[in-house]
Amino acid sequence: MSVRINGRTKLAGVAGWPLDHTLSPAMHNAAYEDMGLDAVYVPLPVRNESELARLVSAVRVLPFLGFNVTMPFKRAVLELCDEVAAQARLAGAVNTVHCADGRLIGYNTDGRGLLQSLADEAGFNAEGKSVALVGAGGAAGAALVAFVVSRAARVAIVNRTKDRAEQLIEAIGPHARTTALAAVALDDAREDVSGADLVVNATPVGMNGSGEMPIPAGWLRRGQIVADMVYRPAVTPLLRAAAEAGAKGVGGLGMLVAQGAMAIDIWAGGDGARAPRDVMRAAADEALSAEREGAGA
Repeated sequence: MSVRINGRTKLAGVAGWPLDHTLSPAMHNAAYEDMGLDAVYVPLPVRNESELARLVSAVRVLPFLGFNVTMPFKRAVLELCDEVAAQARLAGAVNTVHCADGRLIGYNTDGRGLLQSLADEAGFNAEGKSVALVGAGGAAGAALVAFVVSRAARVAIVNRTKDRAEQLIEAIGPHARTTALAAVALDDAREDVSGADLVVNATPVGMNGSGEMPIPAGWLRRGQIVADMVYRPAVTPLLRAAAEAGAKGVGGLGMLVAQGAMAIDIWAGGDGARAPRDVMRAAADEALSAEREGAGA
């Protein structure tokens, strides 16, 4: 892949900390080349909210299509946008910002990306289903909004501290007309997890080969679908436990690709362009392979 930069090249990127191993530049730049889009996507490392605010000020006057936001700034960036889409406002987190004539419009594509990956990789439709959602941060909020919009029958928000789960319900509950919501402390969640059609890990537990589990392996059962938003390693401890229990596992890479593709669709949507999901997935797989080979060298 070759990136050609000229005086008309637009900018895009991902803001967060740390960004040493982000796959987003590989995915996005491959997509831009495939689409013939004159743009380049780069890491935008910011260490704290003060640096994030300075980045946002710069973005307003530079030729940015938009930028993505990752941990730990998905909540903080929401207040820096001029306008925030309804689902992002409900989730309390923004992961995609569209730059439009100096105005910044915040979106959240995480929840829709999760639903897309579940449909593609497991044939799962949330309507009428029960879900155990582990975590109560920005990623969990985006997932919860998506499940409510998709008319899941019930979502149990499982978290170490029950009050964080209750805060999510307080924010999103008034919009959950057909979805029953419950806040459950992790220690009391066995029945909610075992009885769910879908179990989702929306925490970073298990990332980068830590070996940790967000829930006990014994709570999983045959016939469930178990989704882990963590994509590094490809087979997390949770997904390994799901396979041993006879459940269907869905890794986080598909969600990463889908949410990134949806961001491109927002930024380049004016001309009807649609990001090539297959190209982005191949680029992400290639980057992960190169990373593994480098680690083994």
